[in-house]
Amino acid sequence: MSANTSAYTALERRYARMSHVAGARGMLSWDHQTMMPVGGADARAEQMATLGVIEHELATDPALPDLFAAAEQEPLDDWQRANLREMRRRWRHATALDADLVERVSRAASAGDLAWRAARPANDFAGFAPALRAVLAVVREVAARKTEALGLAPYDALLDEYEPGFGAAEVDVLFADLERFLPDFLGRALERQRARPAPERPGGPFPVERQRALGVRLMEAVGFDFHHGRLDVSLHPFCGGTPDDVRITTRYDESDFTSALMGVLHETGHAMYERGLPAAWRHQPVGEARSTGMHESQSLLIEMQACRGREFLGFAAPIMRQAFDGDGPAWHPDNLYRLYTRVEPDFIRVDADEVTYPAHVILRYRLERAMIAGDLAVDDLPGAWNDGMKRLLGIVPPTDTLGCLQDIHWADGAFGYFPTYTLGAMAAAQLFAAARRAEPGIPAALEHGDFTPLMAWLRAHVHGQGSLLGAPELMTRATGQPLGVAAFEAHLEARYLS
Repeated sequence: MSANTSAYTALERRYARMSHVAGARGMLSWDHQTMMPVGGADARAEQMATLGVIEHELATDPALPDLFAAAEQEPLDDWQRANLREMRRRWRHATALDADLVERVSRAASAGDLAWRAARPANDFAGFAPALRAVLAVVREVAARKTEALGLAPYDALLDEYEPGFGAAEVDVLFADLERFLPDFLGRALERQRARPAPERPGGPFPVERQRALGVRLMEAVGFDFHHGRLDVSLHPFCGGTPDDVRITTRYDESDFTSALMGVLHETGHAMYERGLPAAWRHQPVGEARSTGMHESQSLLIEMQACRGREFLGFAAPIMRQAFDGDGPAWHPDNLYRLYTRVEPDFIRVDADEVTYPAHVILRYRLERAMIAGDLAVDDLPGAWNDGMKRLLGIVPPTDTLGCLQDIHWADGAFGYFPTYTLGAMAAAQLFAAARRAEPGIPAALEHGDFTPLMAWLRAHVHGQGSLLGAPELMTRATGQPLGVAAFEAHLEARYLS
């Protein structure tokens, strides 16, 4: 650092380098999941491990604590001070782990990912179990190290990486509130549904190229910029890349276009958040998304709150019909609305309706906590999964492919991630309600496929805030109250009982 360079400026430069390395690793991961030939797996694992070690070395540089201390004494504005806070938080997480453990995590996750991709279609949990045991072992080691460094319980130390400042105690309170509400509500929603004509499913086939074209058309309506992003195919839909090069993936079924389309719109919500993050703080911690739960709130706000609503489906129905040369009552907006809001307990989380989805998350949350605590062995996971599905939704998966093999998260080492899905659903309902109160013209705009008013509000109150605020403060400023279940429950009642 030269005499004319402030400590804070030196920190910004260092964290920009870390961001570039992380971005490169993200692109390699996208390629791995979309188009990399199977034979490239070993080489890709080496590349990912090497980049992970480089990123860790940058994040744990012994010079950082002195730079933090010096920067604290400099005159900083609110954004700079928040950036310094986020740098310190990342440093605390990074220094909890040594380079050897980081490399072992990366290698175990790469092997777990590859094993999962082979086991899931083959319904081969026994073949996947050794890889999952290896992943769990290193993740428990990570949890132990972070427990010591952060002063948090093991599971909380993992959750903090995705949802900073939010622990299992807070999750338990919110999930308990949902559990008190959902069983009775599910029964009432199903009874109300039975009193209506069953929706008619449009007849296929639906060629993949037409499905893709339809997805692109509606992505553009939401505001996705294809000069800064792509739409591709993967086994498990996701949104990755960087804010300036956002990569969306989906999976198609030629017998049913409805799932892939809403999957595309869901990932578009993630992409719009990434694109809306403050450009002035690109490649700095404060310029990144506030939390995983907040990220999920943006995808669910677009998919569930906006795109499954009557207003948007009134706009989209003729476009869907035209895309597949459809005809008849199945393509009527009211039928598509009933189809897209149909409630039915299902084995697959990503296909679940918004009423039963929280049960999928609560199950995974409890199972992963038990595995981290050592109370659930990997070999006992299929049975525990099936017991939980029966208790929470009254159904039992006939295969592990439809059960504990369906998600990639644990294979990739992402323990502590699952609660953020339902935290995001609650935040989405709360934010959408606040947006409509502030901008009453949003529903009418959605009738014409115009997301401009909604996006403008989100840009101002969520996207453009980056990580300036903590998630609780961001929610309180944007909606007037902390995260809770009331808005989500009110949304479900309005949609499914009216």
